[in-house]
Order: sequence, then structure tokens, then C-alpha cells
Amino acid sequence: MVKVGSSSLTTAAGGLDADRVDALVDVLAKVRSGGEREIVLVSSGAIAAGLAPLGLLRRPKDLARQQAAASVGQGLLVARYTASFARYGVRVGQVLLTSDDTSRRAHYRNACRTLDQLLDMGALPVVNENDTVATDEIRFGDNDRLAALVAHLVRADLLVLLSDVDGLYDGDPSTPGTSRVAEVTGPEDLAGVTIGSAGKAGVGTGGMVTKVEAARIATAAGVPVVLTSASRAADALAGRDTGTYFHRTGRRSADRLLWLAHASTPQGSLTLDDGAVQAVVERHSSLLPAGIASVEGDFTAGDPVELRDLEGRPVARGLVNFDAKEIPQLLGRSTRDLARELGPAYEREVVHRDDLVVLHG
Repeated sequence: MVKVGSSSLTTAAGGLDADRVDALVDVLAKVRSGGEREIVLVSSGAIAAGLAPLGLLRRPKDLARQQAAASVGQGLLVARYTASFARYGVRVGQVLLTSDDTSRRAHYRNACRTLDQLLDMGALPVVNENDTVATDEIRFGDNDRLAALVAHLVRADLLVLLSDVDGLYDGDPSTPGTSRVAEVTGPEDLAGVTIGSAGKAGVGTGGMVTKVEAARIATAAGVPVVLTSASRAADALAGRDTGTYFHRTGRRSADRLLWLAHASTPQGSLTLDDGAVQAVVERHSSLLPAGIASVEGDFTAGDPVELRDLEGRPVARGLVNFDAKEIPQLLGRSTRDLARELGPAYEREVVHRDDLVVLHG
């Protein structure tokens, strides 16, 4: 699994750098040429590629013009990959995702099926956030986090994050005396490390902060991560010492719950009494109406909501089974009473345990 950032594919003025794209494709095609390894590529660059053709001097800040740039740039990006991989007889499949596609059960299954089928048929999936239609509420926000989640979804053995920096440094890489962090075994290894934001080119949204966060998500889900520069992609994929290696810190969990925890935006919240908090957090039980003290927000059935304790602290996140306007009449009541008064449709959980993930800190 490989993720490449905008700054590694485009010029600072906007527009794709064909030589850079071809150099990356050369490496990826060689890795999969033996037939033993599959590659999924998460590629930024759609918005950056659309800047120059639309006469934009820099990445716009408003969502509408970002979507317009993505609309033009995504076609150019995939066309460039298609032509470049064709030199090796490799077919490319485009997969565009929003967080809404991956936190809802049916959409999530579709994403899984599409990626699995592309790999089974010998195609190389090129994944990107669907910037053309994504709103602020359903955006991943950066492709580093998207890459971490997709790496878990496709059961990747390794996630390689490619940037314009050759690894994580313990300070500003341009400052004398700073050094590269070769390995990260856990959060304690990052104590005292100054982590920067997006680079000077201004064509991307990430920076080292999002890459370290992506590494945290992936490693906690059992996927090790290498962070290095695009020019050293071959070394990273060959297992040679390069960049920063993040060791896995956890085991693989249920795929969709990882998406729910890290890719969904709560559309409201439910405040739980102490008994319900204990049931949800410690016993991993479903949330029943009897344990809900109050409701906030304007959501519909199937939306992600935050579950909070009586002090307002988030303890879990889940997909709710009722509209917000229905829940006030359910508060503190048993499902048996609700079914008798309102009908059998109300004899169910507000959030089922299979659609619920506990948040840890």
C-alpha cells in the first residue's frame, strides 16, 4: 500500500509533473511485476493538477473552487497514471471515496468489494478522496488518514507514506543539529519531537502532523508504516533502511469500526447515564433507550453520533437507528414499553453494539 502526496507529483505552480509520475510508476510496476505483491495506490494531486488549467495561481480556500479544481484535475491525474502504467501493461482502476462511503454499512461493503475485485482482476486501484462532491461534513480532510484506513481495509502488509521529506525529524530538517528518527515503537518515542504542518509549496493539505496521525491509526490497526520521500520509494518497498519506520502497536480490528472511529463526523450526540456508559464501554453492550439522558443535533437514522457521559466527555461513537426527532419520546424508557405503546419497530437498540466503537482517549 502506497500513498503519495501532491507535492511529490506536481509543480508548485500547479499541474502534473509527468517525469515525477513516471518515476513513481516505474517503481510500483517493478514491485508488482513478479506477481507476488499487489499494490494499492492512494494518490493526492487532483486539486493541484487542476490549478493551472483553470488559471488559479494557488490552491483556493473555498470549497466550491476546490471542487472545481478537483473536477478538472482528477481526470488529468488518472489519465496520466493510466498512460504511465500502460507502458508496463498494467490496468488502472479509479476509486473515489468520501467518509460517508465508508462509515455507512452498505457503502462500506461496496468499497471493499470494488477494491477486492480490482485486485483479483489484476488491476491497480488508484484511490483518492472524492473532492468533486465531498462537503466539509463528509471529507476525510487529508489523504494520509484515508491511506491509513484503506490500508486496513485491504489488509495491507505495509503502508508507505511518500512525501517531499525523507522521514520524520526531531525538529525542522533545515535546522542544523536535527536528526532523522529512524524508528518509532510507540507514542513515547515522539516525546519532544517538533512536528510541522504543510510544506511551502502550498498544493497539499497534509504535512508531517497528518502523516504521524495516519501512522498512529495504521499501526494501532496492525499495519506497520514507512514514512520517506518519493525518491526513496524503491528502498521502502524493498525493505531497505530508509525514512522512519513505525512499528505496529495493535492488532487488526473489525474493518468498519476503524472507519467509524476515524473517518466519520458525528451529526449529533447522545448523553448517557452512568449505567449506560458502563454497559457500552465496559461490557460492549448495545445502547438502549433507557440509558439515554438527552439528545443533541439534527440527524437521521444511519448517521454517526457521539455518545457522551454526563460530564460531556465522548466515550463512544456509533450509527444511530432513529431520527433525532424520534429520540426524546424514547428517553429513559424500556424497549418493551415502547413496543407496547408505539409498535414493534421501537423494540430495538438506539445504537447496536455491532455499529458502535469505544473511544480511548
